[in-house]
Amino acid sequence: MAKRLGIGIVGSGFNAKFHLLGFVGVRDADVLGIWSPNRKNAAATATIAQKLGVGDAKPYPSIAAMVEDPAIDAIWLCGPNHARIDNVEELVSTIERGKGKLLGLACEKPLARNVAEAKRVVELVKKVGLPTGYLENQVFSPQVEVGRTLLWARGAKLTGRPYLARAAEEHSGPHAPWFWQGAQQGGGVLNDMMCHSSLLVQHLLTDPAKPRSSVQPAKITAHIASLKWSRPHYSKKLSEAMGQDVDYAKTPSEDFASVVIDFATDDGHRVLGEATTSWSFVGAGLRLSAELLGPEYSLSWNSLDSGLKLFFSREVQGKAGEDLVEKQNAEVGQMPVVANEAAAYGYEAEDRHFVQAFLNQQPPALTFNDGLQVVKVLMTAYMSAEQGCTLDFPGSGVETFVPAVAKGTWKP
Repeated sequence: MAKRLGIGIVGSGFNAKFHLLGFVGVRDADVLGIWSPNRKNAAATATIAQKLGVGDAKPYPSIAAMVEDPAIDAIWLCGPNHARIDNVEELVSTIERGKGKLLGLACEKPLARNVAEAKRVVELVKKVGLPTGYLENQVFSPQVEVGRTLLWARGAKLTGRPYLARAAEEHSGPHAPWFWQGAQQGGGVLNDMMCHSSLLVQHLLTDPAKPRSSVQPAKITAHIASLKWSRPHYSKKLSEAMGQDVDYAKTPSEDFASVVIDFATDDGHRVLGEATTSWSFVGAGLRLSAELLGPEYSLSWNSLDSGLKLFFSREVQGKAGEDLVEKQNAEVGQMPVVANEAAAYGYEAEDRHFVQAFLNQQPPALTFNDGLQVVKVLMTAYMSAEQGCTLDFPGSGVETFVPAVAKGTWKP
């Protein structure tokens, strides 16, 4: 068995780079390969890995080439949603032909664009018996894990289980054009970010000593809206920034989504999760927040309460960037600074967890089956929003459902 995990990353964009930063804090893995359909981007991302000291990464000509290389023990799938099935098919085909073997495959959220595609991904990896991990960074955030552990060990143990969890992820919009396109991404902000928040509320409401199945979704009520980016002024700005294929005057995606999930617990209690996601938030930058409430206790987390703030007067006329916080919206005034975003958002702990699970051949905390369950929650939420009512989970017909946003037929 390998003592260190050699990792190949599929993708060279924003998410892949966040994982590279996360691997700085992982001691038993080396990022050795990068594949992207854009070879120039793959080479640039490999250079970043080398400079960070997380591995002697090099660009590969194909996913198959990474799988075939004995130095690569596991793959991290960080490519776009619309390429997911093609990427997994190439990987699995290589293993089926006896050209390579892997200790594990980890996939970024969401597992796929809809339930049918997610099931296809699960079926593919089962064919070759490949261990899987579902990459969901927020449940690995240090603040979330420490707070959850303490509240369950002290508050819940003495006064009863928590009954309400809230989570939100909000920022001003994604970096790449494909995120904004419903057909390629699979939807709008609900599909892009509700995967984080919906799983996080379930995680907070679950006793750390019990499996996630002890708290199951029972009913879902959802709303979606295009609050900002379909307004004429902003749809024009969006097209200018992202290209003519992103036209929110004609084919908008939702930039706001809210979901209330009624959970059934194994101890017979009714507990609720409230999740909100937004691409229409204007603030310092990305804001992650969560709350957990019980009979005699509460938890509160906000990633912008970082403990470090800088102030720049109007005379500081610098270049726009994201050196203070992800999705930064301003360069002057009083600004919160997240000093180590990869650690604060959970990437570091997440990457460490899955590396150790694959190395030790142990079941990880999240697998592709969990990713499939999350996609069922998202699709039931879209169904609820389209029908304007509360639905039992999973929604009837969810196996073949495709959101109107993904079809290009949704009208806010």
